[in-house]
Order: sequence, then structure tokens, then C-alpha cells
Amino acid sequence: MPAAEHTSWDPHSRGASIDFDAPNQARLFDALLGGRDNYVADREVVDQLADLAPGVGQMVRDHREWVGRVLRLLVTQCGVDQFLDLGSGLPGLDNTHQIVQRNNPEAKVCYIDNDPVVLAHGRALLEENENTHMLEFDITRPETVTTDPGLRRRVDFDRPMAVLLCAVTGHILDDDVVRQTVRGWVKAIPSGSYVVVSQQFDPADGSVHSELARTLHKAFLGTAVATAFRERGEIESYFEDLRMVEPGLVQLHKWWPDGPRLVPLSEWNHLMLGALARKP
Repeated sequence: MPAAEHTSWDPHSRGASIDFDAPNQARLFDALLGGRDNYVADREVVDQLADLAPGVGQMVRDHREWVGRVLRLLVTQCGVDQFLDLGSGLPGLDNTHQIVQRNNPEAKVCYIDNDPVVLAHGRALLEENENTHMLEFDITRPETVTTDPGLRRRVDFDRPMAVLLCAVTGHILDDDVVRQTVRGWVKAIPSGSYVVVSQQFDPADGSVHSELARTLHKAFLGTAVATAFRERGEIESYFEDLRMVEPGLVQLHKWWPDGPRLVPLSEWNHLMLGALARKP
């Protein structure tokens, strides 16, 4: 699944109806990846993004490849066999469960989302996988989600796990809610667990990249695809009391690439930071 690709997080959207005439984050990312589960409204946003700066589709693919590198590290070198993918987005090629279960067939994965589009597609995909589940929760209420008996039946909170918040926090527009959300999940998971975060980034340095981040923020503010581009210090605060894995909080193409880069970087590549961190 394109990790965490859905609407600005609305705690009241549980069970909401699907509006095909308005853009939707999950469908937007599907369109950017060349998928089929999108509509005219979503493709119109793709065109707007491409007009602002070329290369947005490649950036989304780069993000997916980064998530794959992190997951392979976690399952093959860190021994993690439990994964919570928060704000998981629509199924695509090489979803979280496919990557980790390719390396450990017994690994357990729970996708957690409250977007009705994601829930419908996700449950259909996972019908026959006994180690993978699609659960409907509001991820901004970790104290409620992590104590739910349904989740606890599927994940052992006495053992280390990995929590993925990939491109999710940028769609929670309130800074305080983001901090409370991340800290709530960190508090709930046991020692030895890992947290994966990628966040839309504003360098705030007067560069063309910062200008693009601010243009994007203004262009879609008030819509279902609104995004908060945050400065480095704010993003670093999410990792308070955690120990970052090298190379720390960096642009995704700098995080242990698989080899030399053959595709040129675009301005979009400078607008996302990611990191993996461990809870002591």
C-alpha cells in the first residue's frame, strides 16, 4: 500500500460516505502511481501538481521504495515480526505485508485507517491472509486504538513491533494533534520497538524548495488533499526519547539507497524527510 496516503485526518470520518466528485488522498496517490482506483477529481489534482513542478510521480515512487528499504531492514536485520501501518492507504504493488512476509511468512501486519475507500479495497485484498488485517480506527486516538481488544488479539504489545507513520503526519494539519498522536503511539509500544516517520518538509531557507512547499500548502488549503509542510525542528520533535537509526532524519533518496541513482532528482525530492528510530 502507498503508505499513509489519504485525506487530512478527520476523526469524524469513520463510516463516512464516498464522494467521487472531490479529490481523495488515497485515490490521488493511486493516480500518481499509475493505478486504476481513481477518478477525474483525483487526476485533476495530479495535473495541478505537475504544473507546479515536474517529478511528483517519481517522488511518490521514491517514497514507496524508501518504505520498502526500511521494512527490509526491520524484518531481516532487526528481527521485527509485528507491524502496524497507520493510515495505510490504498493497496498497490509491494504492500507492507508482502514485503515483510516475503522475508518472514509468519510476520503479522495490521493496516489501520478510517478512509472508507481504503477499508473497502484493503479488506478485499486481505480476505485470505490470516497474518494480515485491515482495521478501522482513528489513528489520532492511540490510547483508544492500542487498548482495543480487536487489535490486541492480533498484535502482542508485550513484544517489540514497528509502527509506520509514512506521509501521514503531513495530512494532520494541527501541530499539537500530530505531536500528541506520535507521542501516544510511542508511549503505547514496548521497549525495543521501532517508529518509522516520513513528513512533508519545508526547508524554510528561502530556497525554491521552500517556496514550492509554501505554494503547495496554500494551493490546497481547505481541500481534502491539504498538506502541512513542516520545518526540520518540528519533525525532529516527533523522535523525542527515541534513538534514530543512521543516517537519521534525511531526504529519502539519502537513506541507504540500493545503488547509484539513475533517475534525476526533482524539486519534490527535497520536500520529504524520513527516519527510522528505536524506542530504548
